[in-house]
Amino acid sequence: MIEGKSVRASAEECGVHYTTTFRWRHRFLRVPEEKQAQVLRGIAEADETFLLRSQKGERGLQRRGRKRGGKASKPGRSSEQVCVLVARDRGGATVNHVLSNFSKDALMNVLQPVLAEDALLCSDGHPVYKAFAAETGVVHKAVNVSAGIRVVEKVFHIQNVNAYHSRFKTWMRRFNGVATKYLPNYLGWYRWLDDNDNDLTPQAWFLTAVGAS
Repeated sequence: MIEGKSVRASAEECGVHYTTTFRWRHRFLRVPEEKQAQVLRGIAEADETFLLRSQKGERGLQRRGRKRGGKASKPGRSSEQVCVLVARDRGGATVNHVLSNFSKDALMNVLQPVLAEDALLCSDGHPVYKAFAAETGVVHKAVNVSAGIRVVEKVFHIQNVNAYHSRFKTWMRRFNGVATKYLPNYLGWYRWLDDNDNDLTPQAWFLTAVGAS
């Protein structure tokens, strides 16, 4: 789990059937998936990213399967993609959620509860963030990335959260496509690795995975 090996590679190393490894993996991810940051302080950057929707492994599909690692048939946002919101403060505290839709109400559900009272929200100029800030009274700084403006007043930007997006997507490539229903597990897996950097040992991972303190 720490090395991010595939199901089959893990099965070979552990000497078990790959279906056993698959079951163990998702059992061990239940606790990390739920361990989100409880509060974001100071400057909290938020941005959404999109991943290809996948129904891999689901029975009764009426469409042809897509080649692993493929791309959407339409450019930009579409029903072929699933939205992942990542919010991260400058101290590294991180929350991420798969959203059924990117809307003000979605941000009210997942972002408002974790923003400290004195937190400042920094995002791109999408109107959803503006509506959320207006509704909650959160201080908001928007960066017009589409116009090439990446930093405002020398300190407000979303480069940290965008770098997190990039690291996560690079890490995900090794799995050759993940079923969307399991995506929250993988978000929790990577978040736990990123939060703990190089401090995780097999023993620490196991204790965390089974919910031990």
